[in-house]
Amino acid sequence: MVVWIDTDMGFDDMLAIMMVTASSRDIAGVSLVFGNAPLEEVRGNAAGAAGLLGWRFPFFGGADAAILGSVETPAHVLGPTGIPTRGKSLPKVPPAPLSSAFVALTSWLEGLDAPGEILALGPLTNIAILALARPDLKPKISRVTWMGGGATRGNHTASAEFNAYADPEAVAIVLASGLPLRVVDLDLCRQVQVGPEDVDALQAVASPKAPLLADLLGAYVDIALHRGRPGMALYDPTAAAALVAPDAFVFEPARVTMELAGTHTRGRTVVDQRPQAAPNAEWGMKADAARVRALALDALMEAARA
Repeated sequence: MVVWIDTDMGFDDMLAIMMVTASSRDIAGVSLVFGNAPLEEVRGNAAGAAGLLGWRFPFFGGADAAILGSVETPAHVLGPTGIPTRGKSLPKVPPAPLSSAFVALTSWLEGLDAPGEILALGPLTNIAILALARPDLKPKISRVTWMGGGATRGNHTASAEFNAYADPEAVAIVLASGLPLRVVDLDLCRQVQVGPEDVDALQAVASPKAPLLADLLGAYVDIALHRGRPGMALYDPTAAAALVAPDAFVFEPARVTMELAGTHTRGRTVVDQRPQAAPNAEWGMKADAARVRALALDALMEAARA
């Protein structure tokens, strides 16, 4: 199946894309969106990642702000570029001018003979714009798999996961659109973790790319270590695994509502799985953590040795 990826291009987004490429799926294009960092930094990260990993699929410039115009980033965790490091950095490749993500995404969908799948790894702004402007293209989308939301505690606020909080109106639009949505939330991602031993294994690889990839993985793991946790959850890679290996997961129907107005709960995804609730999404309940870890780490090792 042909895949379109929508991303705010942090390190775990990079790893998610590595997993899709390792699965031999055809990536038709990648639309960029603000999120881990402002869009200009996201564009720079995408250019650097493509230069390092030899990606040849096209990139397109998407939304630089939320539906209501705000720009929220987790700079207090990820730093100004959206990709923390232990000292190394992605190659400095000047971002080329990018054409419109909306035009590219609609053109791709219009040209499909069979429905394609979208993997969304950041705020849903680009997907919401598509849903509002071209509802006629819904039959061309077999599924949107989104890393976002949370049924229990948040990570950006006490209630809200970051991708949902950054543009909750976009999430509400997608939920109301009738697009087939599969949600890989915080709780599902927290079932799959990487730790210092995985950084050590990558550092032991004798290849030109391994030191930089180990540095980035190490800085990602450091987020958890600095908070007293032994391992770091794999967020976007778990969503990628749900796309490439759906049999490694249990999803159940749910009625998902986006909290837009709560003083302390804006950005929270309210998940209703009562029998009388009319479902509008599939909600991830359980992952085969060992298999998802293996998919992610194998793809990282493959990229390091390439």
